[in-house]
Amino acid sequence: MNETLKKIGDTGIIPVVVLNRVEDAEPLAESLIKGGLPCAEVTFRTDAAEESIRAIAKKFPDMFVGAGTVLTVEQADRAVDAGACFIVSPGLNPKVVEHCLKKNYPITPGIMTPSELEIALGFGLDVVKFFPAENAGGLKMIKAISAPYTMMKFMPTGGINTTNVREYLACDKILACGGSWMVKGDLVKAGAFDEIERLTREASGIVKEIRG
Repeated sequence: MNETLKKIGDTGIIPVVVLNRVEDAEPLAESLIKGGLPCAEVTFRTDAAEESIRAIAKKFPDMFVGAGTVLTVEQADRAVDAGACFIVSPGLNPKVVEHCLKKNYPITPGIMTPSELEIALGFGLDVVKFFPAENAGGLKMIKAISAPYTMMKFMPTGGINTTNVREYLACDKILACGGSWMVKGDLVKAGAFDEIERLTREASGIVKEIRG
């Protein structure tokens, strides 16, 4: 496992962020840092994503910022050029995975089935995203699907929150969990960065509680 993935594992919970305005990027990043989770997966769903990553990487060079919802080779290149340290995708697109590996971009593609997992193994990956986690069977499904593939770790995302994240983090198959409950869109839109910091501190405390 490369150093980037080890950092993700050490963080435990990766805030999954949707930013519609670049001006929200820096105060949001500051809230995550103060809250104890100096990491963010900024999704490439909005026009502001690329410049938001660039703003965060420039202002907070020690923050671990990546790009999520990366669907194309072009997006992967743009994200890394902007300062993204890692790439996450909702599914497993062989072209995107192959391109990222050739460029030495840390890539965590999404999977839901054993067949997709075997494709990931064929690329030499040892961590995959499991998405949408709760809708796809949650932790029970991860435990079942991982039984024949003991070398694989998972980063479940989708439907994870304070009520179930402890159970996920306690499982040795889980590298980290992706979650958006501490960075909900309405909080960002309202500029409620103190509340984001509070929720982030709570999430960071859960990681310490479960993993020490």
